[in-house]
Amino acid sequence: MATDRELADEIVGTIRAWIDRDVVPNVAEFEAADEFPQAMFEQMCEFGLFGATIPEEYGGLGLDITTYTRIIEELSRGYMSLAGILNTHKIAATMIGRFGTDEQRQRFLSRMCDGNFRAAFSLSEPDAGSDTGAIRCRAERDGDEWVINGTKMWVTNGMRSSLVMLLARTPDDRITCFLIEKDPGGSFEGITISKKIDKLGYRGLETVEMSYVDHRVPHANLLGGDDGLGHGRGYALSALELGRINVAARAVGVAQAAFEAAIAYAQQRETFGKPIVQHQAISFMLAEMATKLQAARLLTYDAARLADEGERVDVEAGMAKLFASEAAFEIATGAMRIHGGNGYTKEFPVERYFRDTPLMIIGEGTSEIQKMVIARNLVDRYPVE
Repeated sequence: MATDRELADEIVGTIRAWIDRDVVPNVAEFEAADEFPQAMFEQMCEFGLFGATIPEEYGGLGLDITTYTRIIEELSRGYMSLAGILNTHKIAATMIGRFGTDEQRQRFLSRMCDGNFRAAFSLSEPDAGSDTGAIRCRAERDGDEWVINGTKMWVTNGMRSSLVMLLARTPDDRITCFLIEKDPGGSFEGITISKKIDKLGYRGLETVEMSYVDHRVPHANLLGGDDGLGHGRGYALSALELGRINVAARAVGVAQAAFEAAIAYAQQRETFGKPIVQHQAISFMLAEMATKLQAARLLTYDAARLADEGERVDVEAGMAKLFASEAAFEIATGAMRIHGGNGYTKEFPVERYFRDTPLMIIGEGTSEIQKMVIARNLVDRYPVE
């Protein structure tokens, strides 16, 4: 009988083979056109990736966080936007699994396993990103319903999702999470896609601004029921710890692709009668890139392991996300420099890696926010007696 590790290796190996066979050769056409990769999405559904971490009792695969992290790394190595299709869905499933009522878990989790009922996460606003205390979107109670008014920014998968985890301020001035059900791609009363945001990278999936005008939500869709009133911020921040591990894994995947492209090119490109890898300047760059890549991977896997063990990972997830995202940008930049002029053209994939990596520095809390989180929690861990 196969061990859990062997089964995990088999799943990751299957994803890796698919990435190499079907994703890498076809990324450019979707990325350049900013077109949703429908065929790749459907294959992800076939693999069961949307139910990857959802417990088996609800029809999911029940994978641990470490295995899911490795899957995200492989997806990002091929096309980072594929991980984005999955990430907000994972955050939503985690929030429902951890904090939802029994009825909410039964109603939603089984529907979220096959990819046909996808979820988005909606916290940021035009004036409220990492500053969750500045949220202005409001929810007013009206009998058995809540009436939502406000505007949300940076909603990945907002257009195609069937469920939106929406953070809004209630009359007691606390933040609560609502489960917004909607028709993906269709019309729904009180919700409009007010703007599709054009991005430097992270193309192929939509990031939108969503506006809510007198949109009505059943009280039954308040995450956690009555006990969840006012606890939305805590619920979201808990789930975002795993989101930061996810972003770190994305960074590792893109960095791996950039490094592989650079070391292959350095052995093929010749100057002054020899491959450029034999020039000390280039060989030192590659050595530093490989070292940073390995350090980023180990930090990310360590945070995932601790999360699997039930430990708090606010510091570890922040460290992994901080280091891996900055390392990915540096490695992608190094890969472009090693490619010289070719790296600045769309004929080689390194220019895409260069455009994709800044997202990991910004998304799920900027590097500066990560430093604040890490420092604050270090003081708690090492108090002066």
